[in-house]
Amino acid sequence: MSRVSLAVFGIVCIAFTGLSAGPSAQRGQAVPAGPRVNALVISGGCCHDWVTQGQVLMQTINKVLPVDWTVAYQGDRGTTSRFPVYNRPDWSKGFDIVVHNECSADVTDEAWLKTIADGHKGGIPAVVIHCSMHSYRAATVDTWRELLGVKSVRHTAAHRINVTWAKDNPVAQGLPDGWTTPVDELYVIEKVWPATKAVGTGVSPEDKNTYPLAWTGDYHGARVFGTTLGHGNDTWNDPVFQDLLARGFKWALEKGK
Repeated sequence: MSRVSLAVFGIVCIAFTGLSAGPSAQRGQAVPAGPRVNALVISGGCCHDWVTQGQVLMQTINKVLPVDWTVAYQGDRGTTSRFPVYNRPDWSKGFDIVVHNECSADVTDEAWLKTIADGHKGGIPAVVIHCSMHSYRAATVDTWRELLGVKSVRHTAAHRINVTWAKDNPVAQGLPDGWTTPVDELYVIEKVWPATKAVGTGVSPEDKNTYPLAWTGDYHGARVFGTTLGHGNDTWNDPVFQDLLARGFKWALEKGK
């Protein structure tokens, strides 16, 4: 059975009330085979339904992998949230993978951002979702953005996005052609790091440019899967988006498509 624990790093974190460990914990459903994965989710800050997103994430991944989850739901609802999980230099120690699903645009502390990024330099893979790409965007250095593999500071008006999959990327193989997202935001990507390879792209209705909306990358030996999708719950509840998350999570762990 999957286990969910609440990470407490020097403060009392807000619990995910009624959080489910996912389908693998439900009676009568087999737990996926394989060694257990120890995953950390960092979530909170401005603008999103973190409770629902956390539930969907764990339920989705628990269908394909046996995972024990630690959830650090921290920060306030503003754009200057700091997440106490990062206060320790060895904050990522002991975890097999870290999911960044945080939203804090206006934190600019360069030393603190270096501590976050350095947590992955030992090869600990990352999954980075939606507003994580706009977190710390006020910083003048690219420390965080290099980890993400992309730079973005704005997005289009919300709309249904027609997605084109990059068939040469293993994460995209098997995802359905012709998928249109629920109403979501297409992030305007200003810079892409050399190791970043698109999984899927969308065309902006505003400037007509094509932007990656999901990708794979490498940060000093750590695999990174990212997607800018995931603003609203309709996207999180979409089966194709859930399949994308599961494939990206597995790819980051080098556990296949």
